[in-house]
Amino acid sequence: MKRSSIKDIAKLAGVSVATVSYVLNRKEGQRISEETRKKIFEIAETINYTPNKIAKSLKTNKTKLLGLIVADISNDFYSHMARNLEDKALQLGYTLIIGSSDENAEKFKKLTELFSQQQVDGMIVAPVAGSEKTLENLMDIKYPVVTIDRYLKDVAIPGITINNHEIAEHTASLLLTKDFDQIIYVGYQTELPHLLDRQHGFERAVRISKKTVEIQYLLVGLENIAKEVHVKLEKMLGTSPENTALYFSSNKLAVAGLAYLVKNNIKVPEQVSVIAFDETDTYHLFPTEITYIKQPIEEMAEEAIKLLDGQINNFAATGKRITLSAKLISKASLK
Repeated sequence: MKRSSIKDIAKLAGVSVATVSYVLNRKEGQRISEETRKKIFEIAETINYTPNKIAKSLKTNKTKLLGLIVADISNDFYSHMARNLEDKALQLGYTLIIGSSDENAEKFKKLTELFSQQQVDGMIVAPVAGSEKTLENLMDIKYPVVTIDRYLKDVAIPGITINNHEIAEHTASLLLTKDFDQIIYVGYQTELPHLLDRQHGFERAVRISKKTVEIQYLLVGLENIAKEVHVKLEKMLGTSPENTALYFSSNKLAVAGLAYLVKNNIKVPEQVSVIAFDETDTYHLFPTEITYIKQPIEEMAEEAIKLLDGQINNFAATGKRITLSAKLISKASLK
């Protein structure tokens, strides 16, 4: 896919490249008719022209701006990630611009377009379901981009992720060594590979285990999480559970589940043991310290900035994905 240029606009409008540049940059003092100005803007819109100062031919015009698109900036994981990315970027002389896609593919696309218009040197993105075409378009025009936390199948973009499958399998295996009557996996109905990796790791541990224990799966959508978790926990868990373990595959799911436990005065770990993927400051409000899987946020941020800076300066390998290791932090919520 060839990116539209000022030369393309000049050719279609029948004017010089300089005239197009004056009009698009809204420079004053040039005797250019209103009709010509209108024609140039119409052609630019028709051929989807976007200023591209990060193209290789204009490397000397780097803005030292980086764009970051997260799925949900209100999530502690992404806010902490943004903070660390900002710090690492500053060390290399970059300023970070942040946007939140809210798990919406159209909003994700618009943010990439906005950042492109802001002439950022490159982007770090947490892709959402349905954003494959947007990422492929960035790859086609050789736009420096790195994924963080997430990845999409069949889209070979350099990125940083963690060993979701392995750490989930390890965590489930630990639960299976204990004498629970019931283990409930709380996850998402989703196509996002990194979340499916967590579920598949859990499932593998269950398959290879010789332990006789009831396994249930509580899966919710990405919207109305708290409501769905409460309704489904009431059906699966009730208000007086015994000898049960809850494994939450994200901090948002865990916060929703913990709220249900508090509301129904269910004791942790006396009645229910809890393990959560990711940490969040909200856990500190719960009376029992929560066992959680800790992602290496600072290391992820450092590697992402290095990978993106490498692309911008033409020495990083295309399609390189770095997998870092998460670890289980044992606290009082697991008996």
